[in-house]
Formats: sequence, C-alpha cells, structure tokens
Amino acid sequence: MHSGPAPTSPNPIPPEATSHPGRDPRVSERSYGVAVCLAGIFGFVGVQHFYLGRWLEGLLDVGLTIGWVLSFFVWREPVYGALFLVADFGHSFLIFILLLIGGCRDGDGRLVCYPGQKLPDTRG
Repeated sequence: MHSGPAPTSPNPIPPEATSHPGRDPRVSERSYGVAVCLAGIFGFVGVQHFYLGRWLEGLLDVGLTIGWVLSFFVWREPVYGALFLVADFGHSFLIFILLLIGGCRDGDGRLVCYPGQKLPDTRG
C-alpha cells in the first residue's frame, strides 16, 4: 500500500485551459460580435460592460447616464448635464474603439478578440 501523497504531473495544465481544448486561455469566451453590437447600440448605458463581466464600469456608465438625464431634465443644470454627457459618451466611444481594434478585456482580464486576431507570442 502506498501511503504518500498522490503523484503530480511535472507540467500541470491550468483548469481554464482544459475547458475548451485548443482554445487560447488568454482569449475571452464572450462573443466579439455581441459585445460590439451592445456597445454600438446601448454603449452610453453600459450594457456591454455587464455582458463582458465588468460590473464596476457598467455601474459607472449607468451612473453617468442617470447624471446627465437628471441634470438636463430634472435639475435644469445644463453645465453639469454637459459634463456628465461628455464623460459618458467619451467613455462609451473609447470602449467601442477598443472593442473594434481587439484591445478590450472582459471581467477576467481576457481579450475580446475580433475574428482572426493574432495574439502576440508570450513565450520568451
């Protein structure tokens, strides 16, 4: 009888690499097309962030949207409304461009790649 610990393999495979054989663990499982469509249509509200698992950025976009809507239509403060609006649409535009060029990451830090995107080789 063997009473010692179970033998371990010399090169353990990380669990995230075994969920989809042949898939690069640096690439997000989220759909590029869905993320781009959400960012293009509902970007100012932050729906794409919730889809990508980036909850804090999603809440930031929702807060900015609420801020400019309230500033313009309830509080009648156009200066604050303009500031919220510029921040909201500026952030949404930046994320949309990052998605288009394949530079956006999901909530797990994985790249949301466009079809055919080449990743840099990290082997040194």
